[in-house]
Amino acid sequence: MTPLIQSLFAVGVVSLISLVGIATLSLRQEFLKKILFLLISLAAGALLGDAFIHLIPEAFEQASALTVSLLILTGFFTFFVLEKFLNWHHSHGDEEYSPDHATIHPVGHMVIVSDGIHNLVDGIAIGAAFLISPEVGIATTIAIALHEIPQEIGEFGLLIHAGFSRGKALLMNFLSALTAFVGVGLAFWLSTFGEIAVPLITSFTAGMFIYIAAADLIPELHKTTGKRRSLLQFGVILLGLLAMVLLMGTESHGHGDEAHEGESTHLEEEMHLEEEVGHVD
Repeated sequence: MTPLIQSLFAVGVVSLISLVGIATLSLRQEFLKKILFLLISLAAGALLGDAFIHLIPEAFEQASALTVSLLILTGFFTFFVLEKFLNWHHSHGDEEYSPDHATIHPVGHMVIVSDGIHNLVDGIAIGAAFLISPEVGIATTIAIALHEIPQEIGEFGLLIHAGFSRGKALLMNFLSALTAFVGVGLAFWLSTFGEIAVPLITSFTAGMFIYIAAADLIPELHKTTGKRRSLLQFGVILLGLLAMVLLMGTESHGHGDEAHEGESTHLEEEMHLEEEVGHVD
């Protein structure tokens, strides 16, 4: 299976998972609030783990340290600017709006625009990750999918509060999810400008993941009080990190096989050269 097909399949899976997140709105509100902090904890751990364990090390292997560092910061501050100007807050449904439901509150349109941009960047991230290797692609897809569930629950709730009907809110979420496929196309188009494009996109993506986890998800986790819930929260964050470490094990194994094959080929070439020298003598 080619990296492009893998990327498109992964984006399709993430889009379906976001619809599963929307379906959880049918659950009782109290139960949803009880499990939501766990979903956010898992997403925070997975995003940070993918950024620091997979994306950044891969980028450092293929580009200079200064270039990678600057692009990580660029990704971080780009999302800061987007939040400032698009009012892009991953609120997870905490805000309450009381608009006149005969009209659509402006926040509804901002949610649609920001979600479309978010999904576009997710598509670019998934495409760039699969261009590196299937293992990095899978790790990035898991991290994005775990973040999609609490985010989509919050955004779907905001659309309902803004005056959209459930059917129209579902349609708007589906249409915004399609921009992820455009993102995959952009990632593969950018890769045609040279191999250096992949670590550049990867570095930017890492900065984006760090911002989402540190600026959006972790502040939400601080709203949870109580020793037991806080310890549970910390454990689930570690679980998200552990998942990324386990995926790194499969990735390292793959790289190790490639390195072993490379060493074997080099040894065979040396032996063949020695035989030729012996024949000449």
